[in-house]
Amino acid sequence: MRISDAQAEGAALLRAAGIEGAARDTDRILAAVLGIEPGRLRMTDDRRLTDPERASFNRGIAARALHQPVAQIVGHRDFWAHRFKVTRDTLDPRPETEALVEAALERPWRDVLDMGTGTGAILISLLDARKGTRGLGTDISEEALKVARFNARQIGVDARFRRADWFEGVEGTFDLIVSNPPYISVAEMAGLSPDVREWEPLGALTDGGDGLGAYRAIAAGARAHLNPGGQVLVEIGHMQGADVAALFAAQGARIEVLPDLDGRDRVVCADFG
Repeated sequence: MRISDAQAEGAALLRAAGIEGAARDTDRILAAVLGIEPGRLRMTDDRRLTDPERASFNRGIAARALHQPVAQIVGHRDFWAHRFKVTRDTLDPRPETEALVEAALERPWRDVLDMGTGTGAILISLLDARKGTRGLGTDISEEALKVARFNARQIGVDARFRRADWFEGVEGTFDLIVSNPPYISVAEMAGLSPDVREWEPLGALTDGGDGLGAYRAIAAGARAHLNPGGQVLVEIGHMQGADVAALFAAQGARIEVLPDLDGRDRVVCADFG
């Protein structure tokens, strides 16, 4: 099987399995097998795959046909300025979450707390972009924390990580608190694509209730964990702006709701200054 044959065969199999973007996903899987970037496939000699390469490619295509996310298959996802390791124990970093990073970098801070850190993508991106700052990432999942620590080492960021259940287990105060918490309501779970619903960690997707549980906890404990003039930035579902803003406003914060690149509500900024 040549590289071009693998591209055609993989895309056909994924289309038959109902995978959107079959050709794109095939190229990502094949490129990972070959150890190159997907964009370089068209510049690569159309050579025959070795037996190990073909076996690895076939496994990847079979996994994608079962709706396993490509990031889990290839083991990484690009986010902001870096490549992050991804596993089934972590949420796949999404492009829309970059709106949270961008908003955080527009604000003054030296100490940041990232709650529900997962891969550590938000915290690591912030600390790398603003040298000389300090940060703590927390998560209830020890397996996720292992991934976050690995990513910090690989990228060369001196971040701290510890297990905590929102503010339970967090000590000290911070200039900024950020979080991309589980915000999908239990009623919405059935409508998610199988790529998300069946493969990503349930606790990173939903609170098992109305999708606002994490925001209630963060809003209630924020002031006690912020330095004077501190702020909170949280990612939200695009229909949650008013509800999440009200939770923080009830704690005395000034509120701003920021859009993502598609113009949808994406980040609530709560200023406790």
